Order: sequence, then C-alpha cells, then structure tokens
Amino acid sequence: MFERPRTGERAILISMAITRLTDQPDLEEFAELAHSAGVMIEATVTGTRDSPDPSTFVGRGKREEIEALVQKHQAEVVLFNHALSPGQERNLERAFQCRVVDRTGVILDIFAQRARSFEGKLQVELAQLKHLSTRLVRGWTHLERQKGGIGLRGPGETQLETDRRLLAERIKFINKRLDKVRRQRNLSRKARSRAQLSVVSLVGYTNAGKSTLFNHLTHANVFAADQLFATLDATLRRVNLPDKTTLILADTVGFIQQLPHDLVVAFRATLDETRLATLLLHIVDASDTERQLRVEQVNQVLTDINATNVPQIIIYNKIDCLKNCPARYERDEKGRIFKIWLSAKSGAGIDLLYNALIEQLGQEKSECRVRVPVEAGDLRAHLFAQVTVLHEEYADNGDSLIDIRISAEHLNQLTQTDPRLLVED
Repeated sequence: MFERPRTGERAILISMAITRLTDQPDLEEFAELAHSAGVMIEATVTGTRDSPDPSTFVGRGKREEIEALVQKHQAEVVLFNHALSPGQERNLERAFQCRVVDRTGVILDIFAQRARSFEGKLQVELAQLKHLSTRLVRGWTHLERQKGGIGLRGPGETQLETDRRLLAERIKFINKRLDKVRRQRNLSRKARSRAQLSVVSLVGYTNAGKSTLFNHLTHANVFAADQLFATLDATLRRVNLPDKTTLILADTVGFIQQLPHDLVVAFRATLDETRLATLLLHIVDASDTERQLRVEQVNQVLTDINATNVPQIIIYNKIDCLKNCPARYERDEKGRIFKIWLSAKSGAGIDLLYNALIEQLGQEKSECRVRVPVEAGDLRAHLFAQVTVLHEEYADNGDSLIDIRISAEHLNQLTQTDPRLLVED
C-alpha cells in the first residue's frame, strides 16, 4: 500500500535555506536519514529562498537544475528536506517524472522499516495512513466522477472517495487497537504506582546513545547502532541500584528536528512513559557540535507531549570521543545534580549516574524496620518484590525483621492493607 523505497534506489537530495525561518534544515542530518532509508545519494541541491514557492516550493531555475540532475543520474526519487504540501508534491512529480518524497515521508519510511513490535507497527501504520490521506489525489488524478443515467449509474462515489472512506475506516480500527494497548499500559502503570516503583525514562535526540546506556544499566540486549532511529519500540526493564533501590528504566524512540506531528500523535502511547515518568535522563551526544541546539529541539518535543514538568538530569554521553574530558557531574544552585558527563560505551562515569539516581529517587524515602510473622510468607515475598529491602534477620520466634527503604505514603498504604505488617520502634 505504501511506496517504500527499495534498497539502493537512486536519489537526489534537495535542501533549501529559507531566510525567514530561524530553524534552518540540517543537510548532513538529512543525508543520514536518506542513508538510513536505504537510498543511494546521486546528487545534492542546495539554495536560498526568502519563502517557498506555493506551487513547487523551489523556483523555476532550481526546478530546471533538479530536472537535469534527475535525467543525468536516472534518479528514481527526489527527497526534499522540507515538509511539502500535497499540491507541491504533485506538481514536482509532474515536472521531474519521478516520485517526490518530503522529510516527513522519509522519516515515516525509516519508521516502517524499523518497527518490530505489534504496537510499534500499528503506530507507524497510523502515521503513514494520516500522511497518505492528504495525498490520495496524487494517485487518482486520472479518474473522473462516474456518469449517471439509466444503465450508467455507478456505485455513487469515485475511486478517490472510496479510498478515502477505506482509509478512514482503517484509521478508526487502528485507533481502537491502540486504545486497547493504552489501557493495558495504564494497568501496568497503576501496578507500578501501587508498588511505588519509580520510572526513569531515557529521552534524547536520535543516535545520542540511549539504547547503549540502557543496555549498560539493565544488561539487556536492545538493538543499538550508530544510525538514526535504531530504536522505535519502548522497552522497560527493572534496575537495581547499588543501595538496593529498584526502579523501572524506559528506553523510548529518539527525537529529531521537525519531528512529524503525526508521529508524535501516533506514538502517544509510547511517549506516555516519558510524560508520566518520575525522572527523565536527557541523553546528549557530547561530541556533537550542535549539542545545545539538539537539547533545545528535544525540550520542544517534551513541551509538545506535556512532559516539561518532569525533573531532568542531562547526561552528556560519548565523552570517549572527546579529548581530555573526564567523567564528572555538576550541581545546580539548589545542590541537585543536573548534569553528568559519562561514556555508556566504556562505562566511565556510570557510578556517578548511579549516585545521582540514588540521591534523586531517595529524597522522599526513609528507612525503617518492619516485622513480618513467620506464617506470613506471602507478605514477606510481597515486600521483597515491591520495596527496597536493606537487611533481614530473624526474631527468636521466627518472625522476619526486615529493614526497608520506603516512602511514608507507601508504608501507610501497606500497613492499612495488611495488618500483619508491624512497624518496629
């Protein structure tokens, strides 16, 4: 259904600087996106305009230059590092006699190739369908409304209208499936909330090293590679800190400049793990010369998903790629650790991250001793599964005396739910 490029397809890249815009397109990043989509870049066209042409985005001279390059290299697709309107795409395809794909289409194609889980595939398909629904006219311009009259009446709608109706029905169906996924996630989230388990979510620009750090902390085997959008599917794992605190670590999709709105909406179920997290670890590629711009772009996406109120620690990753850059942390004016310099690849500075997590997550918890009767094995097992157990010893009658770290709210909840649990003085 979707025109996904074949591996090795010949492409021409177009990236124009629009002077009235402050956020200019990044050509190097777009070239990486094109490589990630599996195309061969035959030529790149750049230029400057005050504003895009309403009908073809580029001007007449630049359009003729692109036409010549398409014919010279026998290009099969022209990729624009911009969002194009359906009309602009249609007019450009007519001029170049080949497919034209805008920045959103390229990102959607990469997502379609990388999605692995059932939920991820649904989310990508939803975004593709919404993007395609505005461009259906491109494929059906040759069709006219069917004639009426006795013996000549058609089914009452054109092929274009039929396709739009089918797309709307498919979008409705996928939204229902994703609603079910969200309900399941909410149940899991409520269970974590009852257990007072903190959720720490990794966020950051794509290819900043989130999955590498995730694998280092969890000993998981999440796919990690030096490419854009290596990870699409959210992954959650338990992590036990050195002080025996247990938390849930969430690895999520990376952000990017001008992340398509349809993708943000489609991945709402996944991004909820970020919005509802206890703490965000904002991963930044320390070796990136544009790292401050990347931080601002990620923060803009966090604003879009209403996650700006979640506390953040900025992790400057990949210090192994810098000269004379030791692992360290910085504190803000309130004495809180808010920046950590480390290398997820070499492990340098990981201990600093552990200390910051212990400090941040332990602020509202205190230590106490509880007594669990010898016959209450289920209660003891529940404690070991749901709270931070520091030490256990046994009373003369066989009762368990357990030292735990817990918030006052959670302790009160446990003692009210199960009167067998006694707090020792």
